[in-house]
Amino acid sequence: MVLEQSFRESVELALSEKLQVQIYLMLSAAELKNSGELSMPAYLPEPRFATPGSGLYAFIQQSNKKLVWRSPSAIGLKPPPPPDINPGSTAFLLTEQGRYALHYRVIWKSVSGLEREYFFSVTEDADFVSHQVQSFQKSLRVWLLLLGIILVLIQFTVMRWSLKPLRLILQDLEAIEEGKKTHLDGQYATELEGLAGHINAFINSERAHLERYRNALADLAHSLKTPLSILRGCIDSFIGNKQTVQDQIIRMDEIVEYQLQKAAAKGSQKSSRTVDVSATIKKITASLNKVYADKNIAFNLSLPDTCQIYCEEGDLYEIAGNLMDNACKWCTGTVKISILTNQSKGSKNFTMLLLIEDDGPGIPPGRLNEILKRGVRADENIKGHGIGMAVVYELVNLLGGRLEGGRSELGGTKWKVYMS
Repeated sequence: MVLEQSFRESVELALSEKLQVQIYLMLSAAELKNSGELSMPAYLPEPRFATPGSGLYAFIQQSNKKLVWRSPSAIGLKPPPPPDINPGSTAFLLTEQGRYALHYRVIWKSVSGLEREYFFSVTEDADFVSHQVQSFQKSLRVWLLLLGIILVLIQFTVMRWSLKPLRLILQDLEAIEEGKKTHLDGQYATELEGLAGHINAFINSERAHLERYRNALADLAHSLKTPLSILRGCIDSFIGNKQTVQDQIIRMDEIVEYQLQKAAAKGSQKSSRTVDVSATIKKITASLNKVYADKNIAFNLSLPDTCQIYCEEGDLYEIAGNLMDNACKWCTGTVKISILTNQSKGSKNFTMLLLIEDDGPGIPPGRLNEILKRGVRADENIKGHGIGMAVVYELVNLLGGRLEGGRSELGGTKWKVYMS
């Protein structure tokens, strides 16, 4: 609309200048006689003035609106009323008949000193302006349509280019959902690196929680294995083992509570309570005697009367119980448990060193680190889940201790647990 209006104004200005030229031609051709009459030639330089209905018309009127002269092209047309303007001034107007008219007021003085006042008017049909504007409108709309299409295509291209990093993230997220990827590892725009980092952190957190719950359930199942074995051995003589059954039921309840707490909050922590390691070892030994009664294992205990360390009783049961259970499982007939205090290892000082040895075939040195992983067993032919040693390794690290494996003088495996 702005362009069309500007073009219309420019066409009207051009028409006004064109009509101004015609008025000057009329003034040059007119002659005022001594009698006061205005004389005009039969033909003007512009041939359209001589053709009726040509669209270009000329009129000369006196100040009282009396028509003095009209061009042959204006035969039968009513002259436009002149406006109130000063002599020497022009007025460009649109008449009621739909024509553009340029009026020029002039005071003419003859040689004899006679003065006359005239209005020279030239009109042009509005078709000239309308045709010009319509032609411009048509051309303008075509070009604006083409320009709009081009701009839409450019915008579409820019939007696709600018949203490409989001599509890459979406593809990587779909790959994560399908299990093809574990995290967002693509090359993303700088603005999206923070988003990708937070999503990766969220994914890692959720996987850590899931892994924690799975481990907690596995640990719970593994922890209940020994009490269930003891209860199974008491089936034949329930009355004689009533206290043992009651102790194992209490122990199972403690294990469930302990594993639930461990699943709720898992991380490096220090206990504010102490536990007697010697007393715990003796309880575990008594339980394992019932579990492995058929092997008639000789437990060689070298324990101080008391050995207090800062540790949760459940953690100690998990550590010592798993190591002693494995020793009983693999031994030929002897298991040795020793506790040494105020021991040091390298540059690190430890309050207690727990030694658990057996006289079994032992674990090859190259597999000592492997069996500390979940699901890995020293012998795939032996029943088990490969969880116990992983639980021991995790707990010892959480408590700030250290676990080392090696060859025992008895011929089997020796595990050293350093506790601070």
